[in-house]
Amino acid sequence: MDTNDIFYKISKALSLTEEEILQAYKLEGYPMTPEHLEALLKKRVDKGFTSCSYEELGVFLDGLVILKRGPSPQKNEKKEAVELTHNLILKKLRAALNLKEADMEIIFGLGDAKLSRQEFKSLFRKENHKNFKACSDVLLMAFLEGLDEFYYVGEIDE
Repeated sequence: MDTNDIFYKISKALSLTEEEILQAYKLEGYPMTPEHLEALLKKRVDKGFTSCSYEELGVFLDGLVILKRGPSPQKNEKKEAVELTHNLILKKLRAALNLKEADMEIIFGLGDAKLSRQEFKSLFRKENHKNFKACSDVLLMAFLEGLDEFYYVGEIDE
């Protein structure tokens, strides 16, 4: 799955404004300009499209956690570089949105992904754990589609 698609779907599902996205980058100390952000949010066929790097997506997700939940009480001055996987994207979204297991199951269900409780838990295990399951493109897409519907329904209920 393309990083631009992931970035766009998250921002759309959460109804994030450009200002909120820029604030997420700012909270992480990343120099994101409004012009570059606009290019990242364009479709691949649009003029001025720019590919979103894994670093830009990861920094956005880290900033989203701070934006939604506040700074961590544990100051991590030196962050270790970690490969951004679909599983890590799920973990960061879970943390940012303070989603409980039941919420996650609902979101996967809204995206038409049928997971057993064991399959669900295996997505959040460490990679070297014997029951770890890598999150596929299809599963991440289902989660993002479910997330869009989950937050859309939430807006109607309010």
